[in-house]
Amino acid sequence: MESIQAIKQRFGIIGNDPKLNRAIEKAIQVAATDISVLVTGESGVGKESIPKIIHQLSHRKHGKYIAVNCGAIPEGTIDSELFGHEKGAFTGATQTRSGYFEVADGGTIFLDEVGELPLTTQVRLLRVLENGEFIKVGSSKVQKTNVRIVAATNVNMFEAIKKEKFREDLYYRLSTIEINLPALRERKEDIHLLFRKFASDFALKYKMPTVKLTDDAVALLLKYRWNGNIRQLRNVAEQVSVLEHNRTINAVTLQNYLPNTGSNLPAVINNSKSESDFSSEREILYKVLFDMKSDLNDLKKLTMELMKSGDVSDVQKDNEHLIQKIYGNDNDEDFENTVEDLEVLSIPEHSEVNEPLSTDIDDKYHFAEEIEEEETLSLQDKELELIKKSLERHNGKRKLAASELGISERTLYRKIKQYDL
Repeated sequence: MESIQAIKQRFGIIGNDPKLNRAIEKAIQVAATDISVLVTGESGVGKESIPKIIHQLSHRKHGKYIAVNCGAIPEGTIDSELFGHEKGAFTGATQTRSGYFEVADGGTIFLDEVGELPLTTQVRLLRVLENGEFIKVGSSKVQKTNVRIVAATNVNMFEAIKKEKFREDLYYRLSTIEINLPALRERKEDIHLLFRKFASDFALKYKMPTVKLTDDAVALLLKYRWNGNIRQLRNVAEQVSVLEHNRTINAVTLQNYLPNTGSNLPAVINNSKSESDFSSEREILYKVLFDMKSDLNDLKKLTMELMKSGDVSDVQKDNEHLIQKIYGNDNDEDFENTVEDLEVLSIPEHSEVNEPLSTDIDDKYHFAEEIEEEETLSLQDKELELIKKSLERHNGKRKLAASELGISERTLYRKIKQYDL
């Protein structure tokens, strides 16, 4: 069995990080078997190196090695690419074609970005993993294949399974052995080493002196987050090597090649939902109902004032804030248009409680006797709950709470007294 250092030199892997060494060690140990391997890690960490190591150290090294980017193949043709198709299976299938699993028989297939596979293709792949059988598109004949499958993904597989974008049974078949490659920001000691290697390679390629970094540039290099990992570092090294005339690079110059991704400080995110938030659809609906009820009560109050006094101008003057709340800023004209044809009902000052109600159906104001509506208990409970939440949200400040609830501060005070808050 070759040593880890020998494998690094053979496959051009740079770095001495313990996590990287552990990943290579696992690849060496599993290579002699036919166990399925899932390589995980962020995009750009070099996941494609692991299946090459596994293939070259296995008994299949003389067979074919095929790397397939599952995310780059359209959903409508991926089954044909992987499993082949028969002539006439679909429009454009002018001849029978062998798929990757048939061509790579006896070898290794590397399925990169396996998390992007459509669900129908995942079912076919699961059958290959279970018994080595597959069926070409447009055929009914079952074929056998003997391939080693190594898959890789930068997707959080448990999240994909939870969202039903990836089959759980397929995940456990693929991840018999899982090898995780660390992100570049977790390999601080390897960053400058990799930059020097890339700078040397580009200097040789473009026939120019090698760029060198000053101490402050090295510190900036180590501090940067490197969301694109090794691929991004390589691109930065190439840009600096080609564009800079001065071959000594300081931090100011290097900063021009590093995209500004904002602060590196960690963000504290509260995933728990606040009890005072009107975030759920149900609570928003209850708040709308509460606002509608409040507006209706205001209209009832305004109507009663009109019926008692009969003077539009006095009612308008005394209830200016109420009219503005209901009709908005342009309340004068709207209000006058609303009440100009309104017949004011004369209500006796003294009326007996037990006096029978008039049965005259022509009385267009028969409904005015019942001003207060009887509410259901659930709506009262929700009203109480919304008031509590709004007060909590604004630390007991009634003015802010009343504004949020769409009612006057006086009305809110009355509600607080009513509910004994």
